[in-house]
Amino acid sequence: MSRVTLGLLQHSCGADPAANLRTALSMAARAADQGAQVICTQELFRSRYFCQSEDHAHFALAEPVPGPSTEAFSRFARERGVVVVVSAFEKRASGLYHNTAAVIDADGALLGVYRKMHIPDDPLYYEKFYFTPGDTGFRAWTTRFGRIAVLICWDQWFPEAARLAALEGAEVILYPTAIGWHPREKAAHGAAQHEAWELIQRGHAIANGCYVAACNRIGHEGPPASGAGEGIEFWGRSFVAGPGGEILAKASADREEIVLVPLDLARVDETRTHWPFLRDRRIDAYGGITRRFADREKGS
Repeated sequence: MSRVTLGLLQHSCGADPAANLRTALSMAARAADQGAQVICTQELFRSRYFCQSEDHAHFALAEPVPGPSTEAFSRFARERGVVVVVSAFEKRASGLYHNTAAVIDADGALLGVYRKMHIPDDPLYYEKFYFTPGDTGFRAWTTRFGRIAVLICWDQWFPEAARLAALEGAEVILYPTAIGWHPREKAAHGAAQHEAWELIQRGHAIANGCYVAACNRIGHEGPPASGAGEGIEFWGRSFVAGPGGEILAKASADREEIVLVPLDLARVDETRTHWPFLRDRRIDAYGGITRRFADREKGS
């Protein structure tokens, strides 16, 4: 179908995983009541953002996929006839964990998972301690309401990821997200950091002629109990960009919101025809993209 309604769930997260799941399910129900057909949760919504510290106790938050979160949303998707993208801290095996998003179709079927490929390691974002880099590749799934791809947070900064998702036929790229400021940096760098985050994703929409949506959390979390610091102020501002890079809708910085956006998927074909970037790609000339860097001084 050409016209579908996307719903992004933006909210704060508390210390109780069960309560966070109830919040997400309640917001998803409200979104479906308002016409949402594709619903996206935010990254790691079942807990506070635990990656602010390196603490083995946090591995207890992980769950299998399929598991409690995906099973709850599979029932919801089947009952309401909606597609849901569900973020999860996945325990794949003992000692093997991923930052994962599951794609559930409108009949409740688990179509597959995407495991976050780019794993950051920055102050208060110590994800390499917890997550193994994904091995699913960049995928898209045909759902009842369009062909969607999922990437996760730090993936937002990599044009290669968005391009490969588009080459899989994605009409919509969804980014479950948990990003914000170090409070002491906000005054000096906050506006520029947020602008860069939004602009690069709008650029992905333009370069690939598709819809791009980022679903971010809100609130201040931290400092972590096991370390020093001021925590993170998540900046919210979940948004949807159209195939021309235009902002179709944007949430506030600090309020719980359901961002509802009608999408005309026919625009993807129209945009890609009028701006034929996929036609004019020089795939014969891009072999160098697989190198880490061109060390010219060494002749390589």
